[in-house]
Amino acid sequence: MATAITKHPRGLYVLFGTEMWERFGFYTVNGMLALYVRDATQGFGFTNAQSATLSSWYLGFVYFTPLLGGFIADRFLGFRRSIMLGGLFFAAGYSLLAVPHSLALFYLALVLLVVGNGLFKPNVSSMVGNLYPEGSPLKDKAYLIFYMGINVGAFLAPLIAEFIQPRWGFNIAFLAGAIGMVFALVIFGLNQRHVRHADTPRDRARNDVRRKAASASRRDPAAVAVTEDLPPVLNERARAMQAVPEWKRIMALLVIFAIVIVFWMIFHQNSITLTFWANDHTAWNVTGILSNAINPMWIILLSLPLAAFWSWLDRKGLEPSTPAKMMIGMLLTAASFTILYFAAITGGFEGPAFEVAEVSGDQAMVHISPEAREHLGITVLPTARSEEGDDLWAVPVPRGMAAEAGDFVRLDSGPGEPLVVGPTRDVSPWWLILAYGVLSLGELMLSPMGLALVSKVAPIRMRGLMMGGWFAATAIGNKLTAIGKYWDLWSHSSFFIILAAMAGAMAVLLFVLLKPLKKAMPGV
Repeated sequence: MATAITKHPRGLYVLFGTEMWERFGFYTVNGMLALYVRDATQGFGFTNAQSATLSSWYLGFVYFTPLLGGFIADRFLGFRRSIMLGGLFFAAGYSLLAVPHSLALFYLALVLLVVGNGLFKPNVSSMVGNLYPEGSPLKDKAYLIFYMGINVGAFLAPLIAEFIQPRWGFNIAFLAGAIGMVFALVIFGLNQRHVRHADTPRDRARNDVRRKAASASRRDPAAVAVTEDLPPVLNERARAMQAVPEWKRIMALLVIFAIVIVFWMIFHQNSITLTFWANDHTAWNVTGILSNAINPMWIILLSLPLAAFWSWLDRKGLEPSTPAKMMIGMLLTAASFTILYFAAITGGFEGPAFEVAEVSGDQAMVHISPEAREHLGITVLPTARSEEGDDLWAVPVPRGMAAEAGDFVRLDSGPGEPLVVGPTRDVSPWWLILAYGVLSLGELMLSPMGLALVSKVAPIRMRGLMMGGWFAATAIGNKLTAIGKYWDLWSHSSFFIILAAMAGAMAVLLFVLLKPLKKAMPGV
């Protein structure tokens, strides 16, 4: 009989430190990527649309490759070797990002980061569960501690990057990610004795079967032949789930996947358009990099109180089902972007916004991206060129409106008309902080159940396929963050309210399907 674990093993804290520093590196890049590639001096002068498209491809691949990385670890390398190899890919990628003015090396760096994430991310999470015997009451708390490490790393990364980037530039700030990854590898590499037993689950399962078979043979020799073929003992909830026809459970999961796609498409605007908003239109003396610390800050502050709240409701028999929580999460997501809609209205962003390059007398010279010119039907020829070689358009500054280089003006004219602009102003950072607070609460309603929900609901014979569906839905949602390319083409207020409407539509869909989903997923 295995000895029951009564306290968390040291391996948990090894994995906590490893994941914290790995996420530090990941979110260092994530918080700066969109701003870096559009920077004409340090980066590559991408337009906002190009930056959003690139970021969406990167995020899509980042969230798809863990499916492949988990397979490679399970079949070939094991968890520990996969983690070490993934960490080396990470460190190499971050180091290449420190090389300035080389687009080829930049793309190579992103490929290395995608591969590294695929090998690292799923396997370090799997090792946490393997530290504990099945049914251990400490496992849920262990994951809570582990995920707190993720958010500590995600919180620290933008703070450090915000300190480094204004002083020494993007490339040196990327190097901080490499240093964080080295810390992760050192922590993991020097403490193998604490995590060795949590490696590849297949070998552990085989050994458990052999031990059980040997024990059974001593009690009843006839038991040996059937030990590996016996179905698992089902508890009451599992029996209720098994009683539901498979097609109903699959359809329920497909609905969940659709919700997940829309949620991640909206949520991960945080590293693209919300970073642009924080950088360009928020009244504070920092860059948009720092805004990426707001979400993990809220997650750290809200996680334990929310868990306590669910426990309190559970004791009273009032805890909502998982589909109901997801519906609330999508409503909160819609509310957060509605808050940003009002922030945009307050700042005067009811039309597409263009940056002022310089002002001469009663005329302002503005940047208009090629995508914006095509989408908005702007046929007026440019009147000047900036020092960086960008085309500029002269627009009259309305009487009483103050404008200077770095400000943004709102386009008030229609397609084919002479360019007419109106004023905008930066808004209080409290709009963004409040919106992130609501969005983070919505995330906690949706994200944590993830694979656990799929594993409970999916038919056993299709569990692997449905797990793959979850990863695919997450990757698709992140690829669809490319909707950020419309940031310059629509008004900012329209952009925010459209995303809010999408989240609201998913909430309505869940509300309509709530009863069928509860019947298809009893007990979750």
